[in-house]
Amino acid sequence: MPTTTLSSTTQTLESTHTSGVYPKRDLTIVRGQGAYLWDDQGRRYIDCVGGQGAANLGHSHPAIVEAIERQARTLISCPEIFYNDVRAQYLAELTAAAPGDLNRAFLSNSGTEAIEAALKFARVSTGRREIVAAMRGFHGRTMGALSATWNKKYRGPFLPLVPDFTHIPYNDLAALEAAVSDATAAVLLEPVQGEGGVRPADAAFLQKARELCDAHGALLILDEVQTGFGRTGRLFASEHYGITPDIMALAKSIAGGLPMGATLLGPRVGPLPRMSHGSTFGGNPLSAAAARATLRVLQEENLVERAAHLGALLQTRLSALPSPLIREVRGLGLLIGIDLKIKVGPVLRALQERGVLALPAGATVLRLLPPLVISEADLEYVVDAIQAVLAEMSQT
Repeated sequence: MPTTTLSSTTQTLESTHTSGVYPKRDLTIVRGQGAYLWDDQGRRYIDCVGGQGAANLGHSHPAIVEAIERQARTLISCPEIFYNDVRAQYLAELTAAAPGDLNRAFLSNSGTEAIEAALKFARVSTGRREIVAAMRGFHGRTMGALSATWNKKYRGPFLPLVPDFTHIPYNDLAALEAAVSDATAAVLLEPVQGEGGVRPADAAFLQKARELCDAHGALLILDEVQTGFGRTGRLFASEHYGITPDIMALAKSIAGGLPMGATLLGPRVGPLPRMSHGSTFGGNPLSAAAARATLRVLQEENLVERAAHLGALLQTRLSALPSPLIREVRGLGLLIGIDLKIKVGPVLRALQERGVLALPAGATVLRLLPPLVISEADLEYVVDAIQAVLAEMSQT
């Protein structure tokens, strides 16, 4: 089985010159293919980190590599003050795939940028300032997105943040109804709270949010940065709930691993003043080409349906584990959280020793975000590794 080793040259070099804001695992990753990663000692790992949700197609998918290589030889940078053929084609394809009448998009570079755009567009469209978000929600680390993020661990060092944000308990209908008023610009929610413990929304909660926004002239913003592009077993998680938001924020896996974000807009948004927002690199032809290939692969290789099938199998297997350390298994598609009765840190380290890389989602939740191309056999290995690790820890 793989064991972690210290790659002293790389780790010392990076530790010396990086900012220091990231906690580092004792592992140097140098290569990826499909659902596998390799360290600098040649050891292979099953990747259930999935680029923190950015690797839905796995690593170095041939279609993404080919699209990037072809576009890099043609044109890499082209800001939106000019028209561009690749960007125009992608905008048409993305909005055609989007639910309902989300037929316009602002392109950026990341999830937090997609959220920032959503907040600005909601305020300028409604002429209002108040934003209702959810406790345990996570929307990014820039000042506007951080204001919508509830956890004091992220917020505390940067107070005061942008004013007029209210946080209510997730899935609490009464609190939602009390918070939304004629002064509300937008309600911002994740269909599944990822960082907040992998907690899917109740259908009644999201449907009530849609109803209240309509009644009060507010806009509904769904943060699908992690849940988009097939992760939950539908192309977009909102499709599970039968609602269409006014604004949808996308990123992570939108461009097959390249940095990209998108803010999709419905007819209740706007008109947006010229130069009210912008992005130098947003919608650059290189990322747009990769994003076109990503959407095509998701559709042609039936990866959305595959995520639904494999996610159901994975949840069934995990729920059947006889460990007394498991409190609950939650999730949607291949976004899975295992709520433990112990701290998750030692579990992550023990899984790494067994060749499985995974994520936390809070102090006690083990989060699995495998690429949608992962094999059923590899998922079985992941389940067996989790069972073995928890069995060992239950005896200590």
